[in-house]
Amino acid sequence: MATYTHGHAESVLRSHRSRTAENSAGYLLGRLHAGQSLLDIGSGPGTITADLARIVAPGPLTALEATDEAIALTKAELDAQGIDATYVVGDVHDLDLPSRTYDVTHAHQVLQHLVDPVSALREMGRVTRPGGVIAVRDADYAAFTWWPLIPALDEWLDLYRRLARHNGAEPDAGRRLLSWARAADLQILQASSTNWTYATPTDRRWWGGLWAERITDSAIADQATALEWADRADLERIADGWREWADHPDGWFMVPSGELIAAP
Repeated sequence: MATYTHGHAESVLRSHRSRTAENSAGYLLGRLHAGQSLLDIGSGPGTITADLARIVAPGPLTALEATDEAIALTKAELDAQGIDATYVVGDVHDLDLPSRTYDVTHAHQVLQHLVDPVSALREMGRVTRPGGVIAVRDADYAAFTWWPLIPALDEWLDLYRRLARHNGAEPDAGRRLLSWARAADLQILQASSTNWTYATPTDRRWWGGLWAERITDSAIADQATALEWADRADLERIADGWREWADHPDGWFMVPSGELIAAP
């Protein structure tokens, strides 16, 4: 299992809690219906999980995370929304779950953080029932696009991609989902992509502000300084670049994600 490069700083959780089934799993929604059993891998703060659970209710929900800390975040959100679930701490590369169990096995922004995404997809296929689906969505950092061109943001992107790969992960995952699924011997049903776009003043303040905070006060900052790839002055300069972008009236940022639906 790779090191989770982002960690669980409040700036990270604030971003993840903005995710919903509508803005993060729209490609999957047409295949969901009441009564399906759902496994959500990498459930995190649980906002997508809760939305999906309501769609498949009364079908059973299982949420899986890599650590006790992370699964506690899921449980807190689902408890607050009155949603019942089975909670599992485990490794997606080697799931301690029975084969052919779930109608839907879902993972949002997970494969990009793994040492071996192909074996993870193979495991997801193993625990999915015949006739069920495996659904994954992952960002592609090299395809992130923004305007205006601010050198500090180029520095940020280079630093993040280097850190992710140092941790055994692949930040440019979106473009690789199809090839990974084929290598895992899954049947490809649908390959697509969608974007998150930040261009309004409100969205720019939110997106730029959380990244300015994340680059200076999160696991990313800790790793960058520990490896001596950046010092505090470097990180503050990058944060200032994010704030400059957020304040610019022409500011525009696109985050593309690859999406894939497959069958075992």
